[in-house]
Amino acid sequence: MSISNKLSIKDVAVKGKRVLVRVDFNVPQDKDQKITNNARIVAAIPTIKYLLDQEAAGVVLMSHLGRPDGKRVEKYSLKP
Repeated sequence: MSISNKLSIKDVAVKGKRVLVRVDFNVPQDKDQKITNNARIVAAIPTIKYLLDQEAAGVVLMSHLGRPDGKRVEKYSLKP
């Protein structure tokens, strides 16, 4: 499928529906786990706002923080 055949979020009726959005929140952090560049988070805001403006019943964000050296590191978990 070429990219021209893919749907945009604006092509989908979301009113009253719960929407799952895959976001890239794999942001750089310092040694204290403070975010050092929030550009990826800021870039997701227009999509989230659009869905809420279209009266989506709920917006669920799905992301990850990567795996340093291919290994799971608990301190990078996004668990609430």
